[in-house]
Amino acid sequence: MRPIIEFCASNTGHGTQQLIHKLELNPDYDVVEYGCLSNCGQCYLAPFAMVEGEIVEGETPAELEEAIELKIKELEAWDKLEID
Repeated sequence: MRPIIEFCASNTGHGTQQLIHKLELNPDYDVVEYGCLSNCGQCYLAPFAMVEGEIVEGETPAELEEAIELKIKELEAWDKLEID
């Protein structure tokens, strides 16, 4: 599984730009940055991303990174269950 992680360019005010760059360097992820993800309320409040279409958030970019990793592990576990 190669997860798609989507970021909103407007959300970079929360410090997500460094996280985006870090994740882009990981060849196991597809990282996409859009001008808008149509989650304006979410975008205004805290750092967030979408992992395989599901909103993932954190209070800080570091917490967001942890939440993204956790979501990816969760999705991988579901994929494994479906294969078995």
